[in-house]
Amino acid sequence: MKITEALMAEHLVFHHMFDHIESVVPRLKTLGEVRTLAGMMENMLKTHSTTEDDLFIGPLEHCFEQIGQRDAFIKEHHEMDGNLQRVQLAGRLDAARELLLSAIAHSRKHFDKEERIVFPMAARVLKGETLDQLGLAWMKQRNHVEV
Repeated sequence: MKITEALMAEHLVFHHMFDHIESVVPRLKTLGEVRTLAGMMENMLKTHSTTEDDLFIGPLEHCFEQIGQRDAFIKEHHEMDGNLQRVQLAGRLDAARELLLSAIAHSRKHFDKEERIVFPMAARVLKGETLDQLGLAWMKQRNHVEV
């Protein structure tokens, strides 16, 4: 499996999770419920972002630098984490809901950029063998369980 296919599959899971969260957030009755969803999303996104940064951005770094986007992509990953951390600090239910929905909108925008720009660029710039090797590295990373 190519790294682009693996990351795209993860994006699909995230899009479904975002849809679900957006549909239930208006009905949540406690701050704890919103924080729990935000915590789950934060943990999943952090793992995904780390994978992208470690396995994917490196081989394409020269391309990101040429289009002036290297720092922007890494910054966006950190911002996605920060948006969700702010949900944990919110003192009111309505503020937490708004922050969580804002974090989802920001994440969707970032994913869209990756799907439209980064993944096609990787397919053009990197050899198929390299994409396959990165896919294997992704699989090993996903199968590694820390105790």
